[in-house]
Amino acid sequence: MIGTVSEENIYFSVVSDEDDFVVINKRPGINFHSEDGEYGVVVAAEKYFGQKLFSVHRLDKMTSGILLLAKSSVAASRLSELFKNQDIQKFYLAIADKKPKKTQGLIKGGMEKSRRSMWKLTRNTENLAITQFFSYSLGEGKRLFVVKPKTGKTHQIRVALKSIGSAICGDPIYATEDAHRYDRGYLHAFQIQFVYQEQAFNFSATPSLGELFHLQACQEKLAELEDCNTLKWPKKT
Repeated sequence: MIGTVSEENIYFSVVSDEDDFVVINKRPGINFHSEDGEYGVVVAAEKYFGQKLFSVHRLDKMTSGILLLAKSSVAASRLSELFKNQDIQKFYLAIADKKPKKTQGLIKGGMEKSRRSMWKLTRNTENLAITQFFSYSLGEGKRLFVVKPKTGKTHQIRVALKSIGSAICGDPIYATEDAHRYDRGYLHAFQIQFVYQEQAFNFSATPSLGELFHLQACQEKLAELEDCNTLKWPKKT
């Protein structure tokens, strides 16, 4: 089943309302959980849909895009199992303003806490993070990344792109020197695909906020990416 974006509010837009879960398109700059007296996106969704919702994965504050929320603990358990077993395909978009060491391929390493709230990649295999990507020139020194994380570690994509010399534009942690130049952190959960209760689901949400996402070169490339799974990803990692 394919979902499309519909109703909107200041926290998210609705992609799809299914029997066991909802799919929303989170806006950038919104906390996942409630903090400092402000609603997080989960509470905002609960108020909008008028029911208790259960998180099965999460997005960083700066990251926009597709988020699944289960309608029951049973559905949450089933969806969490799909994530745990890597049976859910997720595809992200990112924009960087520094040329990467390689324009496509695999980034693999152990994730380790660094200073402050940062993480870093190591040669260890503990807490292993595996990330695949393609990238495309947008001109004017900008590059669009289509990213497929095989694992789901904290800050995984942000750290992976930083490790190849292409910290994400506007990232307040990993591109601190230049982050203030941009109107948002340019990471977006673009597509998600999985089979749930013997039904295939394929949801997509194009980023609506961010000047760089609206560059003509970026819009033209996004128009070609109807199904990121059809890109020539390696079969094994």
